[in-house]
Amino acid sequence: IPKKTIDQVIGQDKAVEIIKNAAIQRRHIMLIGDPGTGKSMLAKAMAELLPVEELMDVLSGRNFEDENNPKIKVVKTGEGKEIVKKSSEGTQASSSGESKTFLYIAVFFIIPLAIYFYAITHYIQIDSTIIFAPMLVGMFLLLFQGMNFRQMMGVPTHGNVPKIIVDNSNKKQVPFFDATGSHAGALLGDVKHDPLQSGGLGTPPHLRVMAGMIHKSHKGVLYIDEISTLGKSQMDLLTAMQEKQLSITGRSEMSSGAMVMSDPVPCDFILVAAGNLVDMEHMHPALRSRIRGYGYEIYLDNTMPDTTDNRRKLVRFVTQEVIKDGKIPHFTKEAVDVIIREAERRAGMKGKLTLIFRELGGLIRASGDLAVKRKHKFVDANDVMDAKKIARTLEGQIGDIYLDKRKEYEVILTEGVSVGRVNGLAVFGDVGTVLPIVAEVSPASSEGRGQIIATGKLGEIAKEAITNVSAIIKNFMGKEISNYDIHVQFLQTYEGVEGDSASIAVAIAMISALEDVGISQEVAITGSLTVRGEVLPVGGVTQKIEAAIEAGLKKAIIPKSNEKDVLLEKRYEGKIEIIPVTTI
Repeated sequence: IPKKTIDQVIGQDKAVEIIKNAAIQRRHIMLIGDPGTGKSMLAKAMAELLPVEELMDVLSGRNFEDENNPKIKVVKTGEGKEIVKKSSEGTQASSSGESKTFLYIAVFFIIPLAIYFYAITHYIQIDSTIIFAPMLVGMFLLLFQGMNFRQMMGVPTHGNVPKIIVDNSNKKQVPFFDATGSHAGALLGDVKHDPLQSGGLGTPPHLRVMAGMIHKSHKGVLYIDEISTLGKSQMDLLTAMQEKQLSITGRSEMSSGAMVMSDPVPCDFILVAAGNLVDMEHMHPALRSRIRGYGYEIYLDNTMPDTTDNRRKLVRFVTQEVIKDGKIPHFTKEAVDVIIREAERRAGMKGKLTLIFRELGGLIRASGDLAVKRKHKFVDANDVMDAKKIARTLEGQIGDIYLDKRKEYEVILTEGVSVGRVNGLAVFGDVGTVLPIVAEVSPASSEGRGQIIATGKLGEIAKEAITNVSAIIKNFMGKEISNYDIHVQFLQTYEGVEGDSASIAVAIAMISALEDVGISQEVAITGSLTVRGEVLPVGGVTQKIEAAIEAGLKKAIIPKSNEKDVLLEKRYEGKIEIIPVTTI
């Protein structure tokens, strides 16, 4: 296993090269891709690649002219603690008067009062002048000392001592901070609220200043995933990137810290922002422009070619996960072969391996846990196969429940012939499911104004697919359908339907209803259509066929272009006839 994190990244060769160059030139990076493709790993790798510059300590000091404008001082690493130490020693020397205060109180107040109460309890007569005269002298001495209420209460006075807000002492690598999900105060810095703002009991503003992650990552890397969730903080982040410094102020309007604003604090960091395509829609255009103008945008691949070299990298990935976990045994060659086969299946394409390693890592850990439970020295192939059944996704578990209920109540028919009824196939999350589709024809309410009515909580793409199917029926049947209303129902699709992979199934159901021709219920169908009737490929074909097998169907019609993408598990092989098609 390589020692450097950048060399442990698998399948993202283009991204690795850009990261290496960006680290040398100190460029910002935007990583866009599916979850689990290695975005955070690339960010950490960049921090390791950065040349170690001279780090600094940052101190917040008192401003005697304006308390609400703390002074910022930047010094070499390690000098911050020395400055604070020397200032503290000076404060201790100057606070010797406070110890005198306790002495005065003890001599002129506590002792006379103790004598007075002792005399009363023992019935001894004593002149009150003897008691109260020392107390009066003590009062004058305290006033003469000029001690304020804070000192009389014995509260330590360290108001002049600076505070280290960024401490880089003993750090040998450049800073790396993960600010994903951080609120504005943690990211940009904040000033604590002071409930005691009067009477000499308040804490000076410079001691309440808290540096944010942008300041702590000075000369290092600031990583933010789900960049669009920052909201208004994106503008402050943009300012910090432009100016390479940002003042610290209170982030809450209800806090006393809102009145405090420090001098600008250095924040010359490299931003590694991450997200998916949806995040980019909600990202501030100016922030994205800044990254694009002073850095690189990288789209991470979710598959890689199925080559011998890449298979060896997958073997290394298994080893990396085992060592990283530290609680599971290593894998046998046969077990690794099963993992590689699963990587093929999850890629969804022939000749490809998945790069969504987080979920694959979950299977590795589940297999290891099972091997530990069975007291195996190594994880074998059976452990991996059994782990796939145990560690199923939530969608897979829900899909099983839906399938069982639909079969039990005959929502899904697996034998016989039915007019206007077809077993379509769909994907729910990362698992397949059988989607019954029913069509019915009725005379239109007005001549020539027939319409196609589809129900089942359809999305935009699914609705458009239904419209395209109507054109196909007109062309291929040579029959005027404007005098008919065609109703298409997706049975019990409470979770909604999106995509066009049911186009063939819808077309066949409509033709069956129009011509009153029965359809075999032993057949499952999936595929998209052009308006010319050409069958287009769809996603998740392997999962769909496996769902058809689980439902008890005997045949599956799929697009010809998806034929090589079918990678069934061994337990499913030979249990269904697969029929590839090219046109309607």
